Amino acid sequence: MPIHTLWVDADACPVVIKEILYRAANRLKLPLVLVANQPLQTPPSHYIRSVQVSQGFDVADNYIVQQVQTGDLVITADIPLADEVISKGCTALSPRGDLYTKENIRQRLNMRDFMDTLRSSGVNTGGPPPLDQGDRQAFANQLDRLLQKNQKE
Repeated sequence: MPIHTLWVDADACPVVIKEILYRAANRLKLPLVLVANQPLQTPPSHYIRSVQVSQGFDVADNYIVQQVQTGDLVITADIPLADEVISKGCTALSPRGDLYTKENIRQRLNMRDFMDTLRSSGVNTGGPPPLDQGDRQAFANQLDRLLQKNQKE
């Protein structure tokens, strides 16, 4: 299934990941849409645009779910959003290069819910480590694999 559009859950997406996506969208002439509840600066391009949604819980996620089409690629660290777009026939990729799939999304949701329960009971679970060079490289490599596969289709 060819990728029609790249969607980014942009509120929490690291700048370095957005820059990789900007280059890919321009190189492949593929639409890139960044969705956030705050104004975003994007480079001038016929292929890149941003959408500002209103403030509120899951407003950007809901917008993405409503707009995606089968085959689109969604960049998000939000596991429930990844689950929703996968169920709509999209591909989901984390900013760390983890590919969310029908086979692994349940386990990831369960772990997320478990960590949520720990945090709500007062356990300090910390957050994810800062994005490092290995994460950036893993993202770029996985994105490249997906886009190369897309070009062949």
